[in-house]
Amino acid sequence: MDIGRHSVNLVVPAIPFSDRIMLGIESSCDDTSIAVLRGNELLGQFAAVQHVHAKYGGVVPEFASRAHQAHIVPVLEGALEKSRCTLTDLQGVAYTRGPGLQGSLLVGSAFARSLAWSLDIPIYAVHHMQAHVVAHWMSDAAPNPDRPMMALTVSGGHTQLLHVRSPQDMEVVGTTLDDAAGEAFDKVAKMLGLPYPGGPEVDRLAGLGDPGAFTFAEPRVSGHDFSFSGLKTSVLRVLERELNGGTTIPEGVLQDVCASVQAAIVGILIHKLEQATDAFGLSAIAIQGGVSANSGLRQAVEALGLRRGWKVHIPPFRYCTDNGAMIALTGQYAAELGATGKLDEAPLARWPLV
Repeated sequence: MDIGRHSVNLVVPAIPFSDRIMLGIESSCDDTSIAVLRGNELLGQFAAVQHVHAKYGGVVPEFASRAHQAHIVPVLEGALEKSRCTLTDLQGVAYTRGPGLQGSLLVGSAFARSLAWSLDIPIYAVHHMQAHVVAHWMSDAAPNPDRPMMALTVSGGHTQLLHVRSPQDMEVVGTTLDDAAGEAFDKVAKMLGLPYPGGPEVDRLAGLGDPGAFTFAEPRVSGHDFSFSGLKTSVLRVLERELNGGTTIPEGVLQDVCASVQAAIVGILIHKLEQATDAFGLSAIAIQGGVSANSGLRQAVEALGLRRGWKVHIPPFRYCTDNGAMIALTGQYAAELGATGKLDEAPLARWPLV
């Protein structure tokens, strides 16, 4: 087989969207996830989670890339077994090209390109942030969007507002100027001595505390952009006052701080989401990304939609965190446009979605 034939866009055989079987490989950070889709129906998904990073309080890039190398073949085998498919059933391979950790992306992209080359099937390079939004069109993510919407992506590395017209047509209208919302959750959790990843633990403790117990400074950012760095400093000052020279945070104070921090972050997100939706004259809203699993944010978005009479799209938990299904589905839509990738494309740690 001539590898040079794959260095340019291929002429792909016409396969109906609903019949095409697509493999999706996600390796942008510390989770190795592979899924198989027929159309937008999930046939099977398998993932390997890396626990080594908990002792360091954050993802160690070198450890992450090594773990991907160890996990990716067993994860592929698990996904094929769950989907009851074989390699010869696949009609396309989609993979995360970026953004993300360079070493992690390199493992997934090299594996995907090698697999597509060996099977002589098309390959599709996927933008990770687009894929989070596209997850709303999974067959089991009802209701699927049927009109333009304002979509809020909230994760550990990104906070973005996107005007979404379709799975293939979206643009960023607001982004964070410093920390992402998920990063703010994790850094506050670290201040509080909570285990990594801190966001889920803050969410759990917030349910036991008083969201009005503390008031934190909120950034004044014009337009549709976000900022969360000042909020972290405000939390630190509150902790210094409450500890009064001590080192142990009383349990009640810990719960109240978590509840108040979560209320502050969610309040900022909801305010910007409502503001942008009005500015573009839309009547549908969505959230996606790892932090869309946060109970406070999910409840607040539902409440906003109810108050304004807007259609609301919130993904099932299995599509909130990084997952191969969203990559495979984005590959399906790329195939519809004939946007095949190239075997010589390098991963992109930084890849703006415009």
